[in-house]
Amino acid sequence: MYELMVNSRFSAAHNLRNCGGKCEGLHGHNWRVEVFVRAETLGRGGMVLDFRILREEIEKVLEALDHHYLNDLPYFQKEEPSSENIARYIYDALEERLRPYGQRPHKVTAWESEGAGAAYQKDER
Repeated sequence: MYELMVNSRFSAAHNLRNCGGKCEGLHGHNWRVEVFVRAETLGRGGMVLDFRILREEIEKVLEALDHHYLNDLPYFQKEEPSSENIARYIYDALEERLRPYGQRPHKVTAWESEGAGAAYQKDER
């Protein structure tokens, strides 16, 4: 099994509506995002997917989040803008964007600080 991993970043503000405590107040993070793509075989050029393509697609997804108040975005009006749901949002958006390349994300991790992050991957059962 081969696995690619690309890191990226975005900055955004949010407030959690139902967690209690300080996080219910407006605050921001400089998120670090890790995207993993897996494949059993290599494609053209001996690669799972060109890093350039993966980075470009990630940046297109993150552009919708970067320097925004996440609670204002339609997705996060229905879902809490938690790190868990941010990871899922990015995963779902990348799943669509990578389909033309015959790939999909394996896992997406959204780190809200150096020591705290949340990951999302689909259950493969």
